Amino acid sequence: MAQATPGPSHRRDISVCAAQYCAVAGNIEANIARHEHFMRQAAQHQVAFLLFPELSLTGYEPSLAAQLALPPGAPCLQPLRVLARQLRMTTAVGLPVRLAGQSTVMVGALVLGADGSQALYTKQHLHEGEDAVFSPGTGGALVEVSGEPLALSVCADFTHASHAQAAARAGADIYAASVLISEAGYAKDSALLQGYAAAHPFGVLMANHGGPSGGWACAGRSAFWAPGGRLVMSAAGTGDCLVIARRQADVWEGEVLAVQAGV
Repeated sequence: MAQATPGPSHRRDISVCAAQYCAVAGNIEANIARHEHFMRQAAQHQVAFLLFPELSLTGYEPSLAAQLALPPGAPCLQPLRVLARQLRMTTAVGLPVRLAGQSTVMVGALVLGADGSQALYTKQHLHEGEDAVFSPGTGGALVEVSGEPLALSVCADFTHASHAQAAARAGADIYAASVLISEAGYAKDSALLQGYAAAHPFGVLMANHGGPSGGWACAGRSAFWAPGGRLVMSAAGTGDCLVIARRQADVWEGEVLAVQAGV
């Protein structure tokens, strides 16, 4: 267990988890099965919100995004919707999204609610070169988890301070960043996320890929920082794992659990 960190006195108990995940490039069917495996293991530890990395259902594969893009209501995603409801665990998964009647593709985070609801967040800011494949999205509404508001972010979104500021103004209790961060970029990006936790009254959850994706050597080291900026828990490196942060009686604790083989 990590050293405990006190949180604001008015906050409810909550448990959130980053799924540090190694995607199978371009194979949605295999990745859905692996997502289900991660979800079941997280639910065994009473996780209320599970966050997967950017484009987790396909891997970060821009060259394949147009052919792999799905509408939010795609039938192949129904097993994930059903499982999130059965487990009573709100789950955010990453995928390239094409809305009905549109030719453009956006980077999406599909939020599968514990109550059976569904919501879509689309990445608002693109890294250099991503605009050759993706179009900017419009973000999305706060998500309620255990009675607390949670704001989503997908990768380049968090590199804009205005994005985190907007989440704070909206009253977010958790800022949940679904990312692909390489070894070369990890020090700068993790410092930025930690800085948001220090500057704003929310905790920051970051879910990174646990292995190579789209030609990038991903850093892993998914993490959670409590309000005030204290690192509660981080994965030691790469590989599949669950990074869990729990607030009980206004105290944050964390643990990292290896994801057992199964899929």
